Amino acid sequence: MQKVLILGAKGMLGQELAREFRLHNFEVIGWDKEELDIVDFDTTVEKITKLMPDILINAVAYNLVDKIEEDAQIFELAKNINGEAVGNLARICKANNITFVHYSSDYVFKGDNRDGYKEEDKLDPINKYGETKAVGENQLLNIGGKFYIIRLSKLFGKPSASAGAKKSFVDQMIWLATDGGKNHLDLVDEEVGCITYAPDLAKLTYDILVNQKPFGIYHGANSGVCSWYEWAKEIFKLKNINIDISPVSGDKFPRPAKRPLYSQLLNTKLPKQRNWEETLKEYLN
Repeated sequence: MQKVLILGAKGMLGQELAREFRLHNFEVIGWDKEELDIVDFDTTVEKITKLMPDILINAVAYNLVDKIEEDAQIFELAKNINGEAVGNLARICKANNITFVHYSSDYVFKGDNRDGYKEEDKLDPINKYGETKAVGENQLLNIGGKFYIIRLSKLFGKPSASAGAKKSFVDQMIWLATDGGKNHLDLVDEEVGCITYAPDLAKLTYDILVNQKPFGIYHGANSGVCSWYEWAKEIFKLKNINIDISPVSGDKFPRPAKRPLYSQLLNTKLPKQRNWEETLKEYLN
């Protein structure tokens, strides 16, 4: 029985990964920040080499995009978690012949290519969060070994079990229109990208590993693109929530971090993921 270690096991994606791999009779060990702080390199080396998994999946990320942009200390923390720690994990995995899976983001791209981004396109982030994710990718590529980088965009699914975790966009919209008491929402309609359903990404990760796909970079988002406005419109339609919504430009919400305007992740290496509307329907049912 193969042993898989999932870091960030209480997160939205981590929980789905644990479920998927247990379903296929892997021995699953799930660690969250209580069990391991991946920024503490010495402890990380010690604990992972003692456990000696066959596969290590890193679903840890610090993604408070605006806080990273405006707070120098938080930027340093994000660089450590999203960047340096990934390099450390890569060294451990390479030295011990462990297969390493790491998740990255559409935010590593500038977002000015309306045709979308392929797996090997040049990294060119426009905000500090994107910079930290690019550091992680580059460290991993430089160190090498048996690794997969899987990029995702706008993750949603069952809420994380981690304390203080933020709601997904889907749950946030539903809350605003119900318990949040909103009867009107302005939603940005000029930032277009892909959506990623956590159970589908967990299944895609399992498929990549079990089918021994060539090591390298993959795009794991669901098919199709939409803006925040279009996504919300579909959520309210499927939930039969009657709320007035208006499409607005990003200027209406001045935010510290710039967002990529068009960051579609093109999946050129794998069978196409199902469309985002289908996943939303499944989640809301």
